[in-house]
Amino acid sequence: MRLLLTLLLAPLLTGCFAPEGAGGSNGDAKGGSRLRVALAFPPAEGLSPYGADATILSRLGVTEGLTSMDVNGTATSGLAASWRREGDRAWLFTLREATFQDGTDVTASAVAASLTHAAEAEPAPAALSGVHLTAEAEGPGTVRITTRGPDPVLPLRLSSPSLAVFGKKAYAEGGRVDPVGTATGPFELTRVTGSTAATLDRYPGYWGGLAHSPGVDVKFIADGSARAAALRTGQVDIAEAIPVAQAATLDKATRKDTATTRTTGLLFNTRSGPFKDPALRAAARRAVDTSALADDVYEGHADAGTGIYGPAVTWAEGKRKPPTGRAKAGNPEGAGIRLATYDNRPELPEVAQVLKQQLERAGFRVELEVREYSRLESDALDGGFDAVVLARNTLVDTGDPVAVLASDFTCDGGYNMALLCDKDVDRAVAQAEGVADLTQRQQAVMAAEAEILGTDAVVPLVHQRVITGVDDSVRGALLDPYERTLVGTGTRR
Repeated sequence: MRLLLTLLLAPLLTGCFAPEGAGGSNGDAKGGSRLRVALAFPPAEGLSPYGADATILSRLGVTEGLTSMDVNGTATSGLAASWRREGDRAWLFTLREATFQDGTDVTASAVAASLTHAAEAEPAPAALSGVHLTAEAEGPGTVRITTRGPDPVLPLRLSSPSLAVFGKKAYAEGGRVDPVGTATGPFELTRVTGSTAATLDRYPGYWGGLAHSPGVDVKFIADGSARAAALRTGQVDIAEAIPVAQAATLDKATRKDTATTRTTGLLFNTRSGPFKDPALRAAARRAVDTSALADDVYEGHADAGTGIYGPAVTWAEGKRKPPTGRAKAGNPEGAGIRLATYDNRPELPEVAQVLKQQLERAGFRVELEVREYSRLESDALDGGFDAVVLARNTLVDTGDPVAVLASDFTCDGGYNMALLCDKDVDRAVAQAEGVADLTQRQQAVMAAEAEILGTDAVVPLVHQRVITGVDDSVRGALLDPYERTLVGTGTRR
């Protein structure tokens, strides 16, 4: 049945991509061809770098920050060739020679202006949750960044896609950031067609060397079956987030299974509605069977939820602490709840349907709503639902494990869909933020996790493995456990 549905969907995709040679040569003098990529998430915020769209830009090789993050989760050089700490609150970053995609030089004043714009954005980028920084030029090639309080992981924080550096022309229209032709990566965004498509061309002045591919043609295809069908029928070369249900229909050579730091969780609205009551949150948590989700919905492509951080965060399990202060489960007595999720990640509606059944067996009345993510986020952050099923990369914002706790579960967090405001949680997160020693910081993180889980604001459901479809003609796709990269200078076909 799944194979039949996939084949039936294939005609719907005809015409999504022009054939090779249409509208100009598909190859170039180096023998490379344009890459055709299907992404799951259409831009939700006009490709603003300060929200969820930031990873679209980084995955396509458009944007860069002062630093980047290596496979071990350590800060490494980006636009900054080196850096050093001066005292508790200041860092000096020495820039490499680079240019923006409009041909202007990457200077210290341009970098300082870009970071200042990010620091003043409202809402603040998640990477700056709880952090106040100022950036100033010290000569043409050195930037001084000062934080209000000590920030021992600032270089790692600056690797966040939401803190990418843009040229002056990006800020021409008030508070909006225009990434078209103003970033520094190997691929220049040249055209955006609403929420359906984007065109990128190789940037010839990239400091890291000329990209192998002359460009990237992107389609945003929210339907997971359609993405898989596009890959199977040769209309795309790379398709992200292949649904578990479609994985078996792909040739084994094209199916790349990558362990990630993404955790799917059930977040409760702790500010209003039935789940304002901790006893009802406890009752809902007790009703959830996570092993059924991992084995049945994800067909083994996920692990049952154990905490906010899963097996891909290798140090977490050995330092995990039991949740503290949980309320005693109450009686739902038919309490009506509105449960929401989105269909950009195709397993989530099925997860939500299973949760609906489990919660109803526990005595809740559940109304399920499924939307596209771009139509769900703002309502969820405003408390429009009683519970939300969300897939969240726990290290995506900074690579620092404290960051997701600060942005998602503190009173001032910019991505707090649980609307949690708990003084003990805020205190534990603040303590973790202030620890510089790596081992001690990890221990403080797990203590904060225990405080958060003790509120029952979130039930970790599964820890995901992401399936990416990569045609066997493609070389150099960047399959990143942090889900920040996908296409780079070496990606080609």
